[in-house]
Amino acid sequence: MDSFFRIVLNFFRTFFSERSLREKSNLFLAWMRNRQFFIRVGLIAVLVLAVFYNIFLSPPKDFPRQFIATIETGDTLSKVTDSFKKQNLIRSHFWFKTFIILFGGDKRIFASDYFFVKPLSVMSVAYRVTRDDHGLAPIRITLFEGLNVFETADLFGEKFSKFDKNEFVAIAPEGYLFPDTYFFLPNVKADEVVAVMKKNFEEKIKTIAPDIEKFGKPLSDVIIMASIVETEARQMDTRRRIADILWRRIAIGMPLQVDVSFKYVNGKTTPDLTLKDLEIDSPYNTYKYNGLPPTPIATPPLDAIKATITPIKSNYLYFLSDHNGIMHYARTFEDHKQNRRLYLDR
Repeated sequence: MDSFFRIVLNFFRTFFSERSLREKSNLFLAWMRNRQFFIRVGLIAVLVLAVFYNIFLSPPKDFPRQFIATIETGDTLSKVTDSFKKQNLIRSHFWFKTFIILFGGDKRIFASDYFFVKPLSVMSVAYRVTRDDHGLAPIRITLFEGLNVFETADLFGEKFSKFDKNEFVAIAPEGYLFPDTYFFLPNVKADEVVAVMKKNFEEKIKTIAPDIEKFGKPLSDVIIMASIVETEARQMDTRRRIADILWRRIAIGMPLQVDVSFKYVNGKTTPDLTLKDLEIDSPYNTYKYNGLPPTPIATPPLDAIKATITPIKSNYLYFLSDHNGIMHYARTFEDHKQNRRLYLDR
C-alpha cells in the first residue's frame, strides 16, 4: 500500500513540474497502468472476502426465525457450539469459537434463553451470548371471547416456541382464563400463562361478585352457563333471553339441548352435526344428559357472565338463529319446528 501512495505522490510531483507535454503524457499512462493493477488487486481482495463471508461467517440458509436457543448453566463452549450448529444458528464451529474468545473468552458465555427474530452472522450470535443480550422482548397476544382451551393452546403454540400445548390443556381451568390482550416473553411456559390469565379472571370477576352472589347460584354454574350463552349469541339482550330459557330448562328437568357444546366434544358446529353426533355418550352432550356440562365449554367475557345472572324473563322454551343471525323464539316444540321450517329449511 505504501508503494501505491508513493506512485501517486510522484505522479503529482511530476505532472505539475515543468516537463514537456510528451513526458507528462507518458507519465500519466504509466500511472494509469499501475492504478489498474491496484484496482484489480482490490477487487480480488473484495471477492475473496465476500466468498469467505458467505462460506464461513454468514447465517445458514435455514437459520430459524422467531426461535429460542437455550444455554444452560455449566454448558461448555464446545457443547454450546455443537448445539447452535445443530439448530442451524451457525455455519462454522471454528469461527464461532474464535469470535467467542475474541469477545472475552469461553468463560464469558451467559446461561440464558436467547430469542432470534431474524438470521444473524456468526459474529453477531457470538457477541450476543458473551453480552447476555437475550433479546427477549414481550410479545402481544389477544385472546378473543368464546375460545376454548384447545383453541387458546393453538394460538399460544403459534407465537411461543417453548409453549407446551398439551401441558396447557391439562392444567388450564376452562372458563376461568379471562379473554384479554396479554404480553408474554417469547420463552413463556404454559403454567406461567395459566397463572397470569387466571389472576386476570379473579380481578375482573371481583367487579360483579356481589351480583353473582345475589343471583343465588354457585360461581361454577354461572361460568358454565355463561360459556354456553357466549357461544350462542353476541348481543346483550339476546344473551339475557337465552340465559332465561336455559335456566328454566334446567329447573323443569328438560335437557339443555344446545349444539354449541359439541364443538368441545368433536369440534363440530350446528351445520355439521348429524343425528349420530347427537347420540355421542359424553357428559358434554346436552341432548343426552340433563343439567349443565361438567365444565365451561369456552371462555366467557364479563358481558356474557352479566347476561347469565340478569336473564330476561319470558314464556319461551326454544330458540334458533336463522341464516342472517336473527334469533327466533317459541313457547312449544311445535312452534319451534315451525320456526325451523320458516327460517332454516329453505
